[in-house]
Amino acid sequence: MRNIVLLFLLLLLSTSLMAQSNLTPELLWKVGRVSPKGITKDGTSLIYSVKRYDAKNNSSTSQLFSIPISGGTAKAIDSTDGLLIDDKISPDGKLQLVEHQVKIDKVLGKDLYPDLQNSNVQIYDDLMYRHWDTWSDGKYNHVFIEPKGGGEGVDILQGKPYHCPTKPFGGPEDYIWNPDGTKVIYVTKDKKGREYTLSTDTDIFSYDRASGTTINLTEGMNGYDTSPAFSKQGKLAWLSMDVDGYESDKNDIIVDMGFRKMNLTAKWDETVHSFQWGEKGENIYFIAPKGGTQQLFVVDYPGMTKKLPVVRQLTNGDFDVNGIVGQVGNTLVVTRNDMNHAKEIFTVDVAGGKMSQLTHVNDEFYSKLNLSTVEKRMIKTTDGKDMLTWVIYPPNFDPAKKYPTLLYCKGGPQGPLSQSYSFRWNYQLMAAHGYIIVAPSRRGMSGFGVEWNEQISKDYGGQNMQDYLSAIDAMAKEPFVDENKLGAIGASYGGYSIFYLAGIHEGRFKSLISHDGIFNWRSMYGTTEEMFFLNYDLGGSYWDKKNEAAQKSHGAYNPINLVDKWDTPILIIQGGKDYRVPIGQGLEAFQAAQLQGVKSRLIYLPEENHWVLSGANALVWQREFYRWLKETL
Repeated sequence: MRNIVLLFLLLLLSTSLMAQSNLTPELLWKVGRVSPKGITKDGTSLIYSVKRYDAKNNSSTSQLFSIPISGGTAKAIDSTDGLLIDDKISPDGKLQLVEHQVKIDKVLGKDLYPDLQNSNVQIYDDLMYRHWDTWSDGKYNHVFIEPKGGGEGVDILQGKPYHCPTKPFGGPEDYIWNPDGTKVIYVTKDKKGREYTLSTDTDIFSYDRASGTTINLTEGMNGYDTSPAFSKQGKLAWLSMDVDGYESDKNDIIVDMGFRKMNLTAKWDETVHSFQWGEKGENIYFIAPKGGTQQLFVVDYPGMTKKLPVVRQLTNGDFDVNGIVGQVGNTLVVTRNDMNHAKEIFTVDVAGGKMSQLTHVNDEFYSKLNLSTVEKRMIKTTDGKDMLTWVIYPPNFDPAKKYPTLLYCKGGPQGPLSQSYSFRWNYQLMAAHGYIIVAPSRRGMSGFGVEWNEQISKDYGGQNMQDYLSAIDAMAKEPFVDENKLGAIGASYGGYSIFYLAGIHEGRFKSLISHDGIFNWRSMYGTTEEMFFLNYDLGGSYWDKKNEAAQKSHGAYNPINLVDKWDTPILIIQGGKDYRVPIGQGLEAFQAAQLQGVKSRLIYLPEENHWVLSGANALVWQREFYRWLKETL
């Protein structure tokens, strides 16, 4: 009998182990994508949706759910009608804010020559003729005040050639009612053409319904001013950057106290990602990077005092808090993920920061996976500083074995390398294919103070490249790392990093992958759309011979000038509708590699922009990614 029981236990254990599997691209696309819709009007429940994709057929289905804020069982619902507050409806319930496209500029051949309606011509006299992934057709996003339910409306931008929501990533957060519904507060960049491409100066405007007049609330504030929000008590706050042309400047919380504006985070050595007023208007909760993660913070509203309040951190751990949904009493509702788990919804006790998981959409999915171990390491840089580096190990990692290892080069170039969960650059998926991932928070990564974040500007090929090499060199000394099987991968600025490292790595890497990377700063300068980015981060144009920073960026830090040193197999991926890093970058790099006899492959995605949005294309992307690594590493 004892032998039978033992055999049964062994079989049970074997079945349990067999049930566990490693993540694959196909499984990754089965993850339910959780999106909070809001807290119900009565404050008792959270409404959220779960989207599930059929990647092969480029289709998806979405289901709505309701769950008590206090926790419990989620119930499927058919609609949110009547359950949530619609902040685009005026406080008196009579009017609504609606987006429409307004034709202002004549840029098409048929606009200028009505008798040639079958022409297919675009004509431009100024810059910003295309943006992100779209060519200008003379239409602008405008917000209208209309009767609730529809009807003739008033264009609050009054037919001007500006966008609200702002392009390319602005949304409904760019326009709000004031508390009594007499005004509309909105964000736009009051510039056009060449001036638009050179500036980040978005402003916050107030449109008065009665008079039809508009005033600029951020006059003299020259960087990005975004995300206006009122407290329930009627106080206005927004996010603001100081420097015009610097898109990665420190983002601060500004409050309009009536008699003056106050920067609540002026003396805090980090940058704010998003915020929300507390229920009582006594404080503001916000999300910011911290030490390779994104955490929840709070800062008090100072009232009539002139003393700057102290910022306090509420949450702490190896995860990212990436969105604030709302507040009910002493409970905040937020979204959270980590490198092993996609986004779910959590509650936070504002008194002590204790977090409780509210939704469990993907618990069963992850229970059947072998998850990676994620380790935080501190590595010395060449200038003697400590650099946080995430190391992600394959499932069932065995330190007695040797593993191929990938250096992950983050894009940006500024922003946090945190506990993110991507459906393309997925660390868990890479590790599940048997690779150790080394992800350093090199210079330019936020979460380590403003100085660390800003150092990379005008030094693209400098210290941060040494930071990359410090990270991979330190890991290569580990007995479980196969130093003969090292690779480097990255997209955008990370793709530039790959092209640059290809000329300076001195035999470290055996395989390289660059997605939408910058290969030639001169042609990039001549074809990208938002010029403020290159002017600030590179220092200026390549024809400005007296500008030392610009000449260094377009010269010594230009990957094309190192291409004669390329000797490592390289996979080059390029989106056809990427106007931020246009198509010539990938094609130039592929042609240079091919003509020099370097093993190389081009993956061209004609309908994709700087990202890969199609499910089927993303699966091809992932299969090619791992096919290349299998061939070369």
